[in-house]
Amino acid sequence: MSLRIQRLVERMGAAVDCVALVPGPNMVYLTELHFHLSERPVIAFFPVSGQPALLVPTLEAVKTEHAPQPIDWRLFDYSDESGPDAACARACAALGLSGKRLAVERLTMRVLELEMVQRDAPGVQVAPAEALLAELRVTKDADELAQMCQAVAIAEAALTRTLGTIRPGMTEQEVAAELTMNLLRGGSGALPFESIVQSGPNSASPHATPSSRRLAPGDLLLIDYGATVGGYASDITRTFALGGLAPELVEVHEIVQAANAAGRAAAGPGVPCQEVDRAARRVIEEAGYGKYFIHRTGHGLGLETHEPPYIVEGNAQRLEVGMTFTVEPGIYLPGRGGVRVEDDVVITADGCESLTTFERRLQTIG
Repeated sequence: MSLRIQRLVERMGAAVDCVALVPGPNMVYLTELHFHLSERPVIAFFPVSGQPALLVPTLEAVKTEHAPQPIDWRLFDYSDESGPDAACARACAALGLSGKRLAVERLTMRVLELEMVQRDAPGVQVAPAEALLAELRVTKDADELAQMCQAVAIAEAALTRTLGTIRPGMTEQEVAAELTMNLLRGGSGALPFESIVQSGPNSASPHATPSSRRLAPGDLLLIDYGATVGGYASDITRTFALGGLAPELVEVHEIVQAANAAGRAAAGPGVPCQEVDRAARRVIEEAGYGKYFIHRTGHGLGLETHEPPYIVEGNAQRLEVGMTFTVEPGIYLPGRGGVRVEDDVVITADGCESLTTFERRLQTIG
């Protein structure tokens, strides 16, 4: 059994009898096995005692033989002709899941897999697995941090190359395509999310998708994007000026940059997550733009681009050495434009270190 699985089992204790995972970041974290969520169900079972079990299509069972982290699985494979039902019934019986407490990921477990298990394990009691899994992943080890640093380096180099190509008249979609090519050519794995490229009034919508709008002089240009290495992500936002900006927009960028700095300065071991949010938000509120900061200050980062810890008011969780997250305050002025400055940081014994180094001051391009 891998060390990570052992740690999971230790945390399960008497709370649950088994954890069941479908393909996704947590399965990768525990097993280093990559599967697609498809019409062929895959379920990994981690009982509090005994061998882990894997329900898997026969055509993908070979992955267990060549995995970087060997695990002594009880395999329950099925062919396309037979389908998964009989194999799932055998797995549930072998694990003795009837009437037991089964923890699942509420954001990932599909109705398909859950109904199969409930059918084949009468009386099974379903519980949330998020807290158990978050405890394992919320602090990063040296190898994980190294991969995140590589993902940051690839992303920052790609942005530098892309900025040299941006000109008024290009569409947001064209800029996003150029950035994507530079990320992949630079060595990124699958992109952690579709790059956000927003110009002019569109930049006032924090999560808009790239459109056919053409960049024009006087626009703000907001770029939110990332890369992955070994599945670990970077997530960076910078906002640029296309030619001269209205004075208020220049001031807004200065305020957001100061809020970003205040958030990073407030972070450190033992600091409640909400205090980082408060520090960044205070700068924006005191400048009179509080109602235009419409999201939390940050989110955890790792195998997922949004994971614990969440840097938001009401979260009293205390930061620990090895926690990685974003600091990304923003101001969004409807009809005019928005500014966000986002860094990826890690908590160290001495405080908070930024993994991102790309220039935060307002740059004029094009």
